[in-house]
Formats: sequence, C-alpha cells, structure tokens
Amino acid sequence: MSYVTSGDGRTRRRLTTQIKDALRGMHNQLSMLNRQVGVQLALKDIDMGCLDLISRHGPLSPSTLARQAGLHPATMTGILDRLEHAGWIARERDPDDRRAVTVRALPDRGREMYQLFAGMNSAMDLICAEYDEEQLRLLADFLRKTTDAGLTATRDLTTGGDA
Repeated sequence: MSYVTSGDGRTRRRLTTQIKDALRGMHNQLSMLNRQVGVQLALKDIDMGCLDLISRHGPLSPSTLARQAGLHPATMTGILDRLEHAGWIARERDPDDRRAVTVRALPDRGREMYQLFAGMNSAMDLICAEYDEEQLRLLADFLRKTTDAGLTATRDLTTGGDA
C-alpha cells in the first residue's frame, strides 16, 4: 500500500482528523434520516438495511442476504417475514433449483421509500453539481475505499479476523 506524503505532517493529521469527524457526522445524520424514514414506513432499522441490500443486490437467497448483513439465518427469517407481510419483498422459488428460494424487492413499495428520500437525493444532486468530473471521481473513489475498509473491519470483528 502506498501513501501520499506531501506537505506538513501536522496539517495532514489535522485534515485526516477532520475527514474522520465529518464521516462520523455524516453517519449520524444519515442514521437519523433513515430512522425517520423507517418511522414513516413502520420499518425497523435492521429491516431497512436488509431491504436496501435486497434492492441493490437482489434477487438474493436468504443465506446470502444473512451473510451480507452479518446476521444469523434465524434472525434473517424473522426480518424477511416482516418485510414480506408488509409488502416490501417477495420470496420466490429459484428457477434453477426448485428447493432454493430467492428474495426480491417489490417496486411499488420502493417508490414509496424513494419519495421519502427525495429531499436528500435532490440535496445530493446540488452538492455534486459543485464539483467537476475529476473531483467527483476522487470523491467516489474515496467513498468506495472507505466502504471497503468498513466491510473489512466488520468482517474482522464478525469472524475474529479469520475471513
């Protein structure tokens, strides 16, 4: 791994600390936004997280979803039962393996959630409009690497570093 080391070390440490603090603040604000959306839709935080994984990566098997969410399969069953009962997802037989089940998000309920996030999405569009393409690429790269670091740290805590 290579590190960029130009400029005053104290300035770099101060800026790095500011970035970490900003990420913590962003996490807290997004958590509060998600909680409020969840209240509006009568969804628990964990249900919203699983629904997001299904929406972005689905259709998924329940066991794959449990792994991605870092949850025990029995816990996942309860979450999927709630999401299915509320009309957020459908469980379907896998066409390649009739014994297997996949889970997919239902689009009608997704539109309902999208409406609640519309204000934040519009704000993000305005913020991104302030940056040129090269800056947006840099920000996207930083956020992707930060997400990957979080995934690795979570996996290490979940498996005790044996992943």
